[in-house]
Amino acid sequence: MIKIGILNLQGAVSEHFDITKKALKNLKIESKVFNVRTSEEASRCDGIIISGGESTVIGKLLVETGIKNIIINQKIPIFGTCAGMVLLASQTDFEQPLLNIMDMTVKRNAFGRQKDSFEKEIEIFGEKYPGVFIRAPAVESIGANAQIISKLDNIIIGVKQDKNIALAFHPELTQDTRLHEHFIKEVL
Repeated sequence: MIKIGILNLQGAVSEHFDITKKALKNLKIESKVFNVRTSEEASRCDGIIISGGESTVIGKLLVETGIKNIIINQKIPIFGTCAGMVLLASQTDFEQPLLNIMDMTVKRNAFGRQKDSFEKEIEIFGEKYPGVFIRAPAVESIGANAQIISKLDNIIIGVKQDKNIALAFHPELTQDTRLHEHFIKEVL
């Protein structure tokens, strides 16, 4: 049985929870999806999803709860969207706690403020996908171990490294389960 945790410290959690359950059902995989608020809960996960929200707050809570250490020590695969992308980075344009598990530099709010949010079709893993961008970050550079999986007008919006996936946009705000399914297959 695969166990996927949805980090529930701050941010848009319920949408990831619902679409992850739907993705697992589509894949016909025996599974459990649960919210992660403690290091003990994190330690039981085969993979963790970190949603959008305020990356500084989430980062501080990852440290305070001990979840950061569990993720790093157990090498738990992470699927990070928006703020989750920022937290996966090794470097960002703002001083804050990071997981530092992906070799990339991320710029927070690269597409502007909340009022500048938009939707645009993108290409990722060779397929068209609806992209929902809300105060979205962007990747300024990647290291040798990271792989670009999506760009929008020459701006890097998706990166994969090992079993970790970082996206600047919000796939949980669509009804399309393909990206969650892709992560789950990485975890298996």
